[in-house]
Amino acid sequence: MSHDNLLHRSCPHRNVTDDGRIVCRMIRAGDNEVSPHLCHDCPSRTAGCEHLRCSLQKVASSPITVRYATGRTETLEGQPARITFLQAGCAARVAPVQSPRECASCSLHSARAAATATTAAAAAASTPAPGGKVIAFPRRVAAAS
Repeated sequence: MSHDNLLHRSCPHRNVTDDGRIVCRMIRAGDNEVSPHLCHDCPSRTAGCEHLRCSLQKVASSPITVRYATGRTETLEGQPARITFLQAGCAARVAPVQSPRECASCSLHSARAAATATTAAAAAASTPAPGGKVIAFPRRVAAAS
């Protein structure tokens, strides 16, 4: 997915504050400012299940400054920020969810994906083939002489 598509893909939980920061309403722990790339890796979006209920936390490691005895100073960058579940649960099974993989492997999620694929295949079958409309012309009748 290109960077432009990430910018234009809407998320119901992401909005812009009056001071211009892009924030996520689902983040309950940590800084709630996000970027399109951080939203792309969101566990809620990755799971893609309508039964998932969750709150998120943003984990950002800060850079570490190392001062050597020789007087040299070096700054080590931390890991990039990531979003994880703070708490998550399945509304259908009434059970906790630890990771997006756990949600994706659920039989309810698999059944919904199969139903969606079947519906898409049926819609594709009922759609006329591309290339225009076929019009049958009447047969030419040999002219009687």
